[in-house]
Amino acid sequence: VQVSKRLASSPCVLVSGKFGWSANMERLMKAQTLGDTASLEFMRGRRILEINPDHPIVKDLNAACKNAPDSTDAKRAVDLLYETALISSGFTPDSPAELGNKIYEMMAMALGGRWGRLDDGADSSSDLTPVSDDTVEAEVVEASEVRTESDPWQD
Repeated sequence: VQVSKRLASSPCVLVSGKFGWSANMERLMKAQTLGDTASLEFMRGRRILEINPDHPIVKDLNAACKNAPDSTDAKRAVDLLYETALISSGFTPDSPAELGNKIYEMMAMALGGRWGRLDDGADSSSDLTPVSDDTVEAEVVEASEVRTESDPWQD
């Protein structure tokens, strides 16, 4: 893990080591039919996680880890941040299904109680109220031919 001096808008990024394969090369080598998995691990090299210390997510995670070092929620958030950096940097996660479950857990934590939950016995149709009785029709726009004097496709 390194503190980045080049990140401005992202919380973190995952980069290849100096002599390691890029994300695209790694993907190509994994796709080879007779690829040697031992050499794949060797040539993959070490990945470097560069973090942006000024990003709000990193600041919040830092505060959460300092306040409660044994917090499982903070550990899961850091793990999800790494997996997200893995994907956004072009690498393939080892277990996409596990990543999906982590995302679902974080969504449940973030959205818990915000939109309200229906009671198990309540009828969902009775809670819905129509916003307005007006119907809205889509405007249909007919296609028209546009020609310019310098149209290179018309000769």
